[in-house]
Amino acid sequence: MNAADLLTTLRLGATRGWITFRSYVTSREGFTQTVFWNALPLAVLIWLRDAPLPGTTIVVSALVLPGIIAVSLAFGVMSTAYNLATEREDGTLLRAKAVPGGTSGYVVGLSVASALDAVIGIVLVMVPAMFIVPGVPVGSALLWLGLLGWTALGLLACLPLGILIGSVVRNPRTIGGLGFLATTGLAIASGLFTPLQDLWSWLQVVVPVFPVYWLGVGLRSVFLPAEAAALEIGGTWRVLEAVGVLGLWAALGLLLGPVLLRRMARRESGSAVEARRQLALQRN
Repeated sequence: MNAADLLTTLRLGATRGWITFRSYVTSREGFTQTVFWNALPLAVLIWLRDAPLPGTTIVVSALVLPGIIAVSLAFGVMSTAYNLATEREDGTLLRAKAVPGGTSGYVVGLSVASALDAVIGIVLVMVPAMFIVPGVPVGSALLWLGLLGWTALGLLACLPLGILIGSVVRNPRTIGGLGFLATTGLAIASGLFTPLQDLWSWLQVVVPVFPVYWLGVGLRSVFLPAEAAALEIGGTWRVLEAVGVLGLWAALGLLLGPVLLRRMARRESGSAVEARRQLALQRN
């Protein structure tokens, strides 16, 4: 693919992603879900607004806020995987395959739609949180630059991973059910809502393997005061390690995701789509 074809693919994919995202958030169901799922964390922040974290001068809501943002990005994995598996089942991927460069444009569009969904969720939480959560350094350029940087790095680590999972797991219901529970459990185990040191010691060994933990570390490093580093493993912000691990996960997804997606796309056919449609009708 030459430079001109690449730019065309990116442009068409970005347009497709924007149209998909816009049609979702402007629909009654999409608007309701967007408002509901972003109102829940705001209610939690209001409830915990002035609750002190034992042994510190930090309020619990200040610790939870970066965790909420990290979860929004982490759920981009399941959202991307679920949409890919669903559109594979209903034949959307097969139709994209029939167009020159259609599969690549489809992936770009899927990634753009998921990224926009995650970003709008962060905005809907972050704006009111500036007035709800005490001590958020809203006047610090470091906060906003850090939030932008960690969001971008989190998307790079999470979205390709979602494509990888969606290429392997065939049933979207499995992703929507077990995937949701697994992501929620991993978020809790990763110390996004409570210091990891307060959890079981074996979790401190296991969860740093996953990108969610490091995304939380990076976001906390720009949201919380320097003394909050004492709550982290090792008592310090491990920013370079966080960048490195997230970069490795991004590289893994970008290398394996397209390979698995191309293999999956080659196996797509009208008969395969019809067989899945009949199976879905039997399940319903």
